[in-house]
Amino acid sequence: MKVEFPSHGQTVVGDLHLPKGKPPLGSIVLLGPLTSVKEQATGNYAAALAKRGWAALSFDPRYFGESGGQPRQYENPTAKIEDVVAAVDYLQTRADLASKPQLAVGVCAGAGYMAGAVAREPRLRAFGAVAGFFHDAEQQRQWSGAGFEQTLERARAARHRWETTGDAETIPAVGKEGDVAMPLAEAFEYYGTSRGGSLGGYVNAFAVMSREHTLVYDSQSAAREVRVPVTLVHSEDALSPSLARAFFEKLGGDKHLEWLSSTGQIDFYDDPNLIEAAVAVLDASFRKQVS
Repeated sequence: MKVEFPSHGQTVVGDLHLPKGKPPLGSIVLLGPLTSVKEQATGNYAAALAKRGWAALSFDPRYFGESGGQPRQYENPTAKIEDVVAAVDYLQTRADLASKPQLAVGVCAGAGYMAGAVAREPRLRAFGAVAGFFHDAEQQRQWSGAGFEQTLERARAARHRWETTGDAETIPAVGKEGDVAMPLAEAFEYYGTSRGGSLGGYVNAFAVMSREHTLVYDSQSAAREVRVPVTLVHSEDALSPSLARAFFEKLGGDKHLEWLSSTGQIDFYDDPNLIEAAVAVLDASFRKQVS
């Protein structure tokens, strides 16, 4: 079911997946990987969760896909967190969901952003993360080395250019060489081919001004503010399992970390067997929270 809701002056477009033939156990808001759209990973997880009895909302964050907002392809963690809160607001306007518990699921970078949303939004009663990339600002600085400040300065210059001329500098989100946002062969195999790049309104681009926010975003600090039960699903072969462990250790409440087998990060996005295994873990955990 196609739905729309407002977020900070823009229209956000989503797909609300509903269970067939029975009332939903609760509603789940999903947030996906860097530059992704609702027809990709979050759509797959929303459909799988709906089959298990949940109402699940995948949506295009502002600046992406069918949703509004300029400049396009602007990856802003704060904006995405605001969109999650707006999604929670929307779900509470629906007569079929207003009295139901609300939960959250994040995939890859969306898990790190969703941590910030869960820490901020008390209506979200539980949090699940799949192959989460849990941003660590200090680790990012170490990885970038001498280029960290140069990259930030370029992002600031790109923002100034956008604000003064309306021209947004972009680079490819994925690519086999050159200046790209996700310089991973595995990412290109998904976003740069028909496997994932042909889905929905996906655009292989990344606004350079985004890095003013993504480089300094820190989900590790958000972990200490999360007060609801958390279930992490990860793999030793997925992206940055060490950051997942660090995030898990910082969580202070009810928590569970489930390790699955994968060939990498991206098969968590579209491998039906791996999605089913991850959703089985989330479903079992979430049912405990709403019983």
